[in-house]
Amino acid sequence: MAREAYLVPVVEAQVATLKKKTAVTTSWISIDAKGQSVILDVDKYAIIRRVQVHARDLRILDPMLSYPSTILGREKVIVLNLEHIKAIITAEEVLLRDPYDDNVIPIVAELKRRLPQDNLTCQDQGEEEEHPSARNDMDTKEENEFPFEFRALEVALEAICSFLDARTRELEIDAYPALDELTSKISSRNLDRVRKLKSAMTRLTNRVQKVRDELEQLLDDDDDMADLYLSRKLAGACSPVSSFSVPSWYPTSPTIGSKISRTSRASAVTVEEDNDVEELEMLLEAYFMQIDSTLNKLTTLREYIDDTEDYINIQLDNHRNQLIQLELFVSSGTVCLSIYSLVAAIFGMNIPYTWKEGHGYMFKWVVILTGLLCTSTFTSIVSYARHKGLIGS
Repeated sequence: MAREAYLVPVVEAQVATLKKKTAVTTSWISIDAKGQSVILDVDKYAIIRRVQVHARDLRILDPMLSYPSTILGREKVIVLNLEHIKAIITAEEVLLRDPYDDNVIPIVAELKRRLPQDNLTCQDQGEEEEHPSARNDMDTKEENEFPFEFRALEVALEAICSFLDARTRELEIDAYPALDELTSKISSRNLDRVRKLKSAMTRLTNRVQKVRDELEQLLDDDDDMADLYLSRKLAGACSPVSSFSVPSWYPTSPTIGSKISRTSRASAVTVEEDNDVEELEMLLEAYFMQIDSTLNKLTTLREYIDDTEDYINIQLDNHRNQLIQLELFVSSGTVCLSIYSLVAAIFGMNIPYTWKEGHGYMFKWVVILTGLLCTSTFTSIVSYARHKGLIGS
């Protein structure tokens, strides 16, 4: 019995060690409201426990699975999948996947620069102490100030819109000269170059279209936009109407604290305020217009490519018609030569005829009549082809 009681903990420890070895870790970076960052090498289960998100939502951020661009609002987090930007946004921190990626490094730097609001808060408090009459202006400024999750969302949207717009400009720089060169000279090299550019344009258009559709879907549904107000939901959960005590997370999020103080001064959070999504709608509308402008550029490029293809098809049809005309002339000449050959074969047969003797002038008339017959035959064929529209006039 003592031996069995000793073996059970050893087996459990071995199983735990095996699970730890087999767990797949992923690099994440955590950036809080003060701009401080921490690199996390953890598995998906640690992320689930940290931010309290469902595993099915975390699968959206898996680069091995081809999920479209998505912005999901959950109870306590915002799951963000925009191309290479795969992030989880809470009311107090941002978790960004693959921080060492070349496309993600500028986003990390931008988040560290734009998320902190300590300096601005201290400066505003000093101005309020010196000028008490400016309190109303301060309240108005606080009301216009975005919460933490919106500032992080704005950085992500700005980065992805700028990234896609930059890819579009690069494609335009390569595509327009290639199309102009193809119209001036149709060759296999130019055709292959345009084919590759058209494939790249199609892929880029699909990526831009997915981001645009996601933003449009959010703008069309106020409930989905309301789910993105993490600070409001957290303030409602931690600061009920009957109690105006400041929660423990107040120092880490000045914006949330300011909203809670305004809620305390108002004595209640009304239903109308909960449904007010105007500031988020303005934010999403601005980047929707930007991504829509990028999509319009790609649409214009596609129309230019289609016009170029139509022009090339017209040129190819013209060349094809010229080849048909040439083939018709050659065939007509072949028919005329066949008539000469037929006459020569008839007169060349070794059969005795009376008109062969003493009639040397017959050769001249045979040649003249055969030439007239060939000319009339050629003219008739060409006239028939022009009448049917096979060749131009």
